[in-house]
Amino acid sequence: QVQLVESGGGLVQPGGSLRLSCVPSGINIIKLATMGWYRQAPGKQRELVATIATDDSTIYGDFVKGRFTISRDSAKNTVHLQMDSLKPDDTAVYYCNVKIAIFSKNYWGEGTLVTVSS
Repeated sequence: QVQLVESGGGLVQPGGSLRLSCVPSGINIIKLATMGWYRQAPGKQRELVATIATDDSTIYGDFVKGRFTISRDSAKNTVHLQMDSLKPDDTAVYYCNVKIAIFSKNYWGEGTLVTVSS
């Protein structure tokens, strides 16, 4: 059974920081996977936050503007998202994603809520 266990969400004031983590289990081919984070705010579609591929190349959403950094730990097969200078507009449920394109596999976490408010 594949699970993506997310942690690190919570309430933070504008300008603050959070670090999200995603720990996969039940997957033995993480080395073939692109890992990333997506988010969904109320009334909006899910959107790309950041992804990191097997060669460590990254893609970021346009709204990040250098504030977020995605990384992966190849030894632990985990992915992290460091979020700095958070804004109220960053408030959303953040979902971990693991994509194994060669096998047409796409896995999602349950989501972790990030609330940026004073």
